[in-house]
Amino acid sequence: MTMLGTSMVIGDGILTPCISVLSAVGGVREATSALTDNMIMWISVAILIILFQIQRFGTDKIGYSFAPILTIWFIFIGTVGLYNFVKHDPGVIKAVNPMYIVKYFNRNKKNAWISLGGVILCLTGSEALFADLGHFSVRSIRISSCTIVFPSIVLAYFGQASYLRKHNQDASNAFYSSVPKPIYWPMFIGAVMAAIIASQSLISASFSIVQQSLALGCFPRVKVVHTSSKYKGQVYVPEINTLLMVACVGVSLGFKNTLQIGNAYGIAVAFVFTITSSFLVLVMVMIWKTNIYLIIIYALTIGLLEFLFLSSVLYKFVDGGYLPLLFALTLVTIMYLWSYGYRKTYMYELENKVSKGKLMEIASDPSIHRVPGLALFYTELVQGISPIFTHYVANVPVLHSILVFVSIKCLPISTVPLEERFLFHRLNSHEQGMFRCVVRYGYKDARTEWESFKEVLVSQLKEFIRNDVLMSSELAAHDKVANVDEEMVQREVRIVDDALNFGGVVHLMGEKEVMASKGSSFLKKLAINYVYNWLKRCVRQADEFFMIPRKRLLKVGMTYEI
Repeated sequence: MTMLGTSMVIGDGILTPCISVLSAVGGVREATSALTDNMIMWISVAILIILFQIQRFGTDKIGYSFAPILTIWFIFIGTVGLYNFVKHDPGVIKAVNPMYIVKYFNRNKKNAWISLGGVILCLTGSEALFADLGHFSVRSIRISSCTIVFPSIVLAYFGQASYLRKHNQDASNAFYSSVPKPIYWPMFIGAVMAAIIASQSLISASFSIVQQSLALGCFPRVKVVHTSSKYKGQVYVPEINTLLMVACVGVSLGFKNTLQIGNAYGIAVAFVFTITSSFLVLVMVMIWKTNIYLIIIYALTIGLLEFLFLSSVLYKFVDGGYLPLLFALTLVTIMYLWSYGYRKTYMYELENKVSKGKLMEIASDPSIHRVPGLALFYTELVQGISPIFTHYVANVPVLHSILVFVSIKCLPISTVPLEERFLFHRLNSHEQGMFRCVVRYGYKDARTEWESFKEVLVSQLKEFIRNDVLMSSELAAHDKVANVDEEMVQREVRIVDDALNFGGVVHLMGEKEVMASKGSSFLKKLAINYVYNWLKRCVRQADEFFMIPRKRLLKVGMTYEI
């Protein structure tokens, strides 16, 4: 269900730019009828390509113009709405009476229910209201929504309703038709700019949700670029940006107008609404411990209303509504197979991990030579050593003077303080120089460049050695023992410094080929041998993902039968 919701948001990130830009550019027909559907389509495609090309600069750089443009836009639509409301038919204010909707359903029955599929388009955008939390704070979203966005939109809709009471022939293009002629061009330019910014918000939301899915191991490895040093949640994902751009251009060229895209858009929005509400009920029950009566009231009002909207938009499934479900099915399949293969690989390593006794045997084996250097052996395991290590020792009987087994983990929290990021543990005796290091990141933490990472790791390793030696003796209070401990600290720290000075840092990483075990079902062989391994080849490799310098990298190949 979570993967489906995530996929729907990404699908929303495809459809929002298409429908927003096409509808905004289509308004130029009010000024000139010379532009055909094809010309409007190609203008929209050009705007979309430019929009995706500037994503690499990040929200922090391109977002300075957002606030003033949107503020002017909302003032424009609110003012025009108020003007139309007063000029044409202020009596539409009676529409706030809920009895009118009851009469509407009694009068139109099935057609009234079908019309909800169009009504939900008035709510689009609200499904992603808090999707950009990495880019904006909760407080800023609440203030802007309640003081500017909502009042302006309500005035705009009341104004259009009032205008249509006397000009119902303009129902198909109510927004631009209701704009007074003297301010048409400023409104047109504002509409195009607002459409671009609306598209930007869903594109940014797609980047954020992919980053968080990646941190939880539910998405194939892609490059995540942090575009702001001030706001950690502002990210840019090049691969996702390219896929979104190609999909947006394809949808725009395929449908050419907003009618069928609107049907698809409604289904994506309705699914996001209902899935979010379903999870919200779980949060209310399990985390917030909300009163059960309030939960029931929420489910029977907002939840039921959202399911009603969903049932209505599904009626337009064959008229373009299948598109977001097709996007979602593709993304869910990719995410599920990646997660499945990742978990199976991890469980294999866990079941075949190197025991502590075996590690001590390897460390004390006289046939295995020790050479100067600091070796970082990367492994997924936090408890135990990957079986690739014994495979490496069996083929290359050499160990470096300092060996650190590094596990890089992303936690389901926003950020991990730097002082708590590196957790060290000594694996063997003080003389053998073997350590485990778990490096923990939150899903909003920026990955540092290798040089900075190395400096912090070495510094934290020395600090750990110092604390570990001093804490290992219960008699540290006696001066003589304290002096001995200090000598031991200095000796171990000197070994680390010598390893860096004479051997440098060497990176050891497993290159795992995953195969389904003999006797596995056809579906498992298809999922593991073909799809998962194909995904692994297509996405960024682990050394690229962790920004490991290739000049000092040694990969060890091994086949896992899972």
